[in-house]
Amino acid sequence: MKIETIKNLDATVKIPGSKSFTQRALIIASLAEGKSCLQNALISEDTNYLITALRLFGIRILVTDEGIVVEKTAERMCNPGETIYLGNNGTSLRFLTSLAALATGEVTIDGGSRLRERPVGPIVEALRTLGVRCRSLRNEGYPPIIIKGGDIDGGRVTFGDTQSSQYISSLLIIAPCAKGDVEIGLRGETISRPYIDMTIDVMSRFGVEVIRHGETGYTVRVPQTYRGQTYIVESDLSNASYFFLAAALCKGRVKVPDINPDTIQGDMRVLGIMEKMGCSVTMGKNWVDVVGKELVRGDMEFDMASMPDMVPTVAVLSAFREGRTVIRNVAHLRLKECDRISAMVTELNRIGIDAEEMDDGLTISGGKPRGAEIETYADHRIAMAFAIAGLVTKGIGIKDTTCVNKSFPGFWDTLNQLYRP
Repeated sequence: MKIETIKNLDATVKIPGSKSFTQRALIIASLAEGKSCLQNALISEDTNYLITALRLFGIRILVTDEGIVVEKTAERMCNPGETIYLGNNGTSLRFLTSLAALATGEVTIDGGSRLRERPVGPIVEALRTLGVRCRSLRNEGYPPIIIKGGDIDGGRVTFGDTQSSQYISSLLIIAPCAKGDVEIGLRGETISRPYIDMTIDVMSRFGVEVIRHGETGYTVRVPQTYRGQTYIVESDLSNASYFFLAAALCKGRVKVPDINPDTIQGDMRVLGIMEKMGCSVTMGKNWVDVVGKELVRGDMEFDMASMPDMVPTVAVLSAFREGRTVIRNVAHLRLKECDRISAMVTELNRIGIDAEEMDDGLTISGGKPRGAEIETYADHRIAMAFAIAGLVTKGIGIKDTTCVNKSFPGFWDTLNQLYRP
């Protein structure tokens, strides 16, 4: 797809619900007593994989115009009777590995070739500590994973340096279903902590309390029970960021409604980076407005460990700014849909921007990008970020447009709305 440039940008853009919140709410609602309705939930490739898997576990899920209705049909999760296939949905891989311990019999979880390269070892070891029998079928610590369903013992699990906060979230979600209290200790660096806060927030909305121990861990007391709720999913700030980026590059204005300015979504912090780079950001009770201005010159450095999904957005913005931008502490991006650090550097070089890899990030020396066909590596975030670059750079093309279906199926339609007066 060739992206057409745009001259005058002044738009209000509706963004679908958060993928991260939707996936957490789907699993927690599946464990709840009573019926739940998830409003403004995201329907995408990833959430469809998860819904299909939960139905195999015996959960009744109905997608309606009013929302996703979720209701468990038995005290214990059913045995799926077939391999749970998750495509390249890494979040569901980590979460369902724990959930499968609540099912009957053996459960096998697998996915595409890239998912088989995404580590799950820490959650497997943690589940073993809690009395769950599970193993890798081929390479230790990677899918396919076989989990023997049954009771989960209480106890203490300690994580060292972690490459994904999803390990902790996965244990937290199933902790109320254990036979005893579950304590999670953290030692060393924990990546993407805001996503743990997101998990705890959804748990609390469904009636389960998590006790925090500062930065060192969490405790979930039993017995506690999730209760069915009507739950409104916040708009996805990860996906909103591409349209904030459009305002920044086009020196225009984009307003995104249905965003809570006090959200716990860690990606909200990208707005601070945009302000530092010269954008004007205004927030209301349930909206965010970004106005692009002349980008600030000079060298800048950002630790983006708490918002790794924002790296493509910030990297593309940096490509248009005079000065050197250093993005650090995101080594875990090499384990995403692709090696996102290497891919971003390659594609920035392709559009004429000097970018280099570091072990834990990348450096970008901004300039004047040129047109090129962008390889997406089947990565939705690379496709969307570089598509926005095409709004101000002639000749930008996106080779694989379908990869956005993973998180934002309506992205191209939403992008086209920017051209309307």
